[in-house]
Amino acid sequence: MRAGLLLSGRRPAREAVAIAVEAEHLGVEEVWVSEDYCERGAFALAGAVAQATSRVRVGLGVVNPWTRHPVLLAMEFAALDELAEGRAVLGLGASNARWMQEDLGIPFQRPLARLRECVDVLRPLLAGKRVDHDGSAWQVHAQLAFTPARPAPPLILGVKGENAIALAAETGDGVLLSLLAGPSYIGWARQVLGPDADVSSYVAFSCDTDASAARDRIRPLVARFLGVHGEHQITRCAGVDPDLAAAFRAGLLAGAPRVDLVDDALLDAVAVAGDLGDCRAGIRRLASAGLDCVVLSDDVPEAELLAVLEAVTVPTG
Repeated sequence: MRAGLLLSGRRPAREAVAIAVEAEHLGVEEVWVSEDYCERGAFALAGAVAQATSRVRVGLGVVNPWTRHPVLLAMEFAALDELAEGRAVLGLGASNARWMQEDLGIPFQRPLARLRECVDVLRPLLAGKRVDHDGSAWQVHAQLAFTPARPAPPLILGVKGENAIALAAETGDGVLLSLLAGPSYIGWARQVLGPDADVSSYVAFSCDTDASAARDRIRPLVARFLGVHGEHQITRCAGVDPDLAAAFRAGLLAGAPRVDLVDDALLDAVAVAGDLGDCRAGIRRLASAGLDCVVLSDDVPEAELLAVLEAVTVPTG
């Protein structure tokens, strides 16, 4: 299993770059940069990480086909891949109605169809070819004015539901699964994707010599994202009763995530938390379920994060 790190847009940019450099030194193989609205932009931060590192793959995890035209995405990513000397990974996702429609006023219709069409436009552009495309979302008659560093850079889809994962199996070079993708959900996704797909996932992670403290520290994050997911395949695979999923959703919408409902059994089903032995066991469960790359969330203090990364880069087999 590969070890990766998620850099959140909530972190100051210079601090995030410094963490990426130290993570590479510790043996981390991939650094992913998130782009949640309205946080720091992913392309600028990914470019800085690419310049400051020499070995790690630099992933955009993920950008969407609503706020950037596919030609702009191709321009930005091709420039990033030049800076990274062929180490960049383009992560694309369909985004969501709250960010696009409610916050930004962009009509959010047929997201998977739009995602598919974006891939259809991007691939030939990134191969240096001219695109003549007349689709429902875009009409493109253009070609990049320069030759991209690679003719077929990896295009990963950030997806959750069955139809979206099936789309990734058909059109992508792998998937990036959401936070709280536990072993059962990863196993389910692997069945949809097939044995040859490259499967990465963001992982909610907390490690401490005091196992109880580590678990308590991550409960608010888990409660919040259980509210984000609501009743979903992720929660069904984790054994979350629909009424409990509805309670997490209601708590989030009310501005009071239900931290009190996150017991230890639920934590183990959707996160990796506890002392070092607990965390290594949790990582092994994810690997056994079919995960190829564990991408640790950086929602922990910097000193702890770097110490934990050093520990988890020890082979887990």
